[in-house]
Amino acid sequence: MTSTVPALGTHTAEGSALQAVLLDMDGTLVDTEGFWWDAEVEVFARLGHALDDSWRHVVVGGPMTRSAGFLIEATGADITLAELTVLLNDGFEDRISRVLPLMPGAARLLAELAAHQVPTALVSASHRRIIDRVVTSLGPRNFALTIAGDEVERTKPFPDPYLLAAAGLGANPARCAVIEDTATGVAAAEAAGCHVVAVPSVAPITPAARRTVVPSLEQVDLSFLRGLMTEKR
Repeated sequence: MTSTVPALGTHTAEGSALQAVLLDMDGTLVDTEGFWWDAEVEVFARLGHALDDSWRHVVVGGPMTRSAGFLIEATGADITLAELTVLLNDGFEDRISRVLPLMPGAARLLAELAAHQVPTALVSASHRRIIDRVVTSLGPRNFALTIAGDEVERTKPFPDPYLLAAAGLGANPARCAVIEDTATGVAAAEAAGCHVVAVPSVAPITPAARRTVVPSLEQVDLSFLRGLMTEKR
């Protein structure tokens, strides 16, 4: 699957103002935010550096260039951004090849969206090689479109990935529900003008206008998402 924008005019959810659902991947659908941190800790240990656990909140949810760049600067490690990116992707891919735990409620929600033919896109800051591995487990049939972080000029926290996903599904961003787990992803979705459901994974997220915070995807279903479009905020 690629992030090439398909033709407009994709079917929308009938009988509802909800036109599409756009989902983050790591920490939202799959319980992998810890995998990234573990891979970072392992790689830097091999480079002779210990990572401060407080940095985890700095690197979570962002693009590889930001998180890897921060860690290089913070540790002074003798490695280039390009070299580190390869090592981190390798470490993460090794972990998901052994186990890929889904977040509670993820499989049920994807099945419900598919059953009701709601246009759905996966929008991630992870690279294409990682997304394709994860989507194989999540079910390619569940996504009309996938957007990878290394295929857009500006990824999260910029709105570009969500604007691209909405356009690709023929949807108005204001009629899209986005599900995210980090402040970085929430910022991207809100900048795109979408309604946001935040399911915090590593760091807390506070409610705000056009932003609903829930403790788990188990609280989210199609009726809930449709209701977001009619709420007065």
